[in-house]
Amino acid sequence: LTVDTPDGEYRLSCDWLIVADGANSDVRTMCGLESSGRVFKDRFLIADIVMKAGFPPERWFNFDPSYHPGQSTLLHRQSDDVWRLDFQLGWDKDPEYEKQPENVIPRVRAMMGDDVEFELEWASVYTFQCRRMQRFRQGRILFTGDAAHQVSPFGARGANSGLQDTDNLVWKLGLVMQGRAPEALLNSYCDEREYAADENIMNSTRATDFITPKSTASHTFRDATLELSKRFSFAQKLTNSGRLSDAAFLTESALNTPDEDEFAGDMVPGAVAADAPVAGEDGGRWLLSALGNRFSCLFFADSADQVSEELLAAVTTMQAADIPVEPLLVTSSSAAPLAGVRTLHDSQGLAGKRYDAQPGTAYLVRPDQHVCARWRAPDAGRLQQALQRATGN
Repeated sequence: LTVDTPDGEYRLSCDWLIVADGANSDVRTMCGLESSGRVFKDRFLIADIVMKAGFPPERWFNFDPSYHPGQSTLLHRQSDDVWRLDFQLGWDKDPEYEKQPENVIPRVRAMMGDDVEFELEWASVYTFQCRRMQRFRQGRILFTGDAAHQVSPFGARGANSGLQDTDNLVWKLGLVMQGRAPEALLNSYCDEREYAADENIMNSTRATDFITPKSTASHTFRDATLELSKRFSFAQKLTNSGRLSDAAFLTESALNTPDEDEFAGDMVPGAVAADAPVAGEDGGRWLLSALGNRFSCLFFADSADQVSEELLAAVTTMQAADIPVEPLLVTSSSAAPLAGVRTLHDSQGLAGKRYDAQPGTAYLVRPDQHVCARWRAPDAGRLQQALQRATGN
């Protein structure tokens, strides 16, 4: 790599390159690659203002307000008394003209009222895009975040999906670099995160089509939904101002071990592990914090004899193995702790409920906190096979 800085260029070499240089990725361009998808013909003015507001810090989304007829606006609070305002402009507006302070301030006053004191901190104009690369891996070059995919900014899907990319990638790349997993494991990064990108693009596109309808039919359905939502709860649920981001359930991943036993609920192999309040010996209060960023095996039991000695011995051995697995005992009773195993007290029973746990149930969870296997009565052999599958071995 040649890196250009204000102090001059320097060169460095690396075995692997994680590309996180944004939507206009120079690395992607130099590789002769591109993103493809949809560019929405609309523009939004974004303005950050500093003000001490006398109203609750809730999110406002207005469709066709009197101060901005025919368009939509958005307001939400950020840190340090900064509030972000978005104004739909339409495709025919001049971005350079619209973001000048003398043109932004009158729009803010019309929205907030003449009696509100504020300072304009920053303004810009953006266009919605829903695009992604065909493949996020090119040999030893791995693309993440906006360099790999873009979505419209509704539902906080952009930054969240970038963080989820790195959660997915880094533990796999670490195992490959350490020689503990085959290089082919990195193909699962592409399979899983490309699927997640498509899910984000689908949800973001639906929100954008609702917020900025482009056809007469879309306008008619949108406006009818808003009118009905004043009186009927079913229509309120159809008002789409951007479904908030959720991590994707990777149920089709090749790293999952299919169920052999009957379970209820959402915690299928590939699911995002559900959180629950627990009391840990180290003072921890939440299940996901206890899971951390390593392979973990959750044992649900009311007493020590519900976890076989053979299984515990195998997992204890796996703690010090090439790919370590940490055992965690989740119990709703005051059972005595197991030697060498952290105990989490599920006093409210929510962890057991969310994981449909019966005494003896076990879950294997990946470092990025996705479930990869579960059993009603596990044994050491099945646990080891699931770990091998989850690491591409």
